[in-house]
Amino acid sequence: MSRLSSLASFRSSTHARATAAILAIGGALAVGTALPAHAATKAPAGESVSAAASKPSATMASATPQWVVAFQDAQASLGKQGKAVAAHAQQDAAVRAAHAHAAQATAAVAKAAASGDPRSIAKSMLAQYGWDASQFTYLNQLWFHESNWRVHAENASGAYGIPQALPGSQMASAGADWQTNPATQIKWGLSYIQGRYGSPSGAWAHEQSSNWY
Repeated sequence: MSRLSSLASFRSSTHARATAAILAIGGALAVGTALPAHAATKAPAGESVSAAASKPSATMASATPQWVVAFQDAQASLGKQGKAVAAHAQQDAAVRAAHAHAAQATAAVAKAAASGDPRSIAKSMLAQYGWDASQFTYLNQLWFHESNWRVHAENASGAYGIPQALPGSQMASAGADWQTNPATQIKWGLSYIQGRYGSPSGAWAHEQSSNWY
């Protein structure tokens, strides 16, 4: 069952319980609370029977009518149910927002990949790794220095592709087309940078000090 179906079902059951509570209140009002018979009232000394009968008994004064109890119970129940419905709605909104954000990111990557431009592809992927656009400055310098952003760049040591993976075959973990697809190479390269240096700025700092990353 989807989250939307679950929420609809929850609201439906909440409405049913609220209706039952209101019907219970109506029933209590119809039945009423039994009153003591005036005929059974005994007048205190110096007071007439009719005067004594016109006063509520101690039992009546202290007892809460049945319809009031039912109403209070229903009010408390509906309050809890209302909070639960609000919480479910907030969770549902958060899930919708997350799905929308993921869809936008996926669309951006697909659009960049269709362009075939490695730099555009890399820019579109940064957010997936928790980096803002400023990190592209460091990434651009890093991979320009390593491969000039060339998909088929290769050196004598066996390093290959845009990120100069050594050996190049380890990029197969990102896709079978690692030898020709810039998106696959970039995906592997960004994952490598995140795992080893945390960010492109960290990788570029190491490249500058050691001439490799």
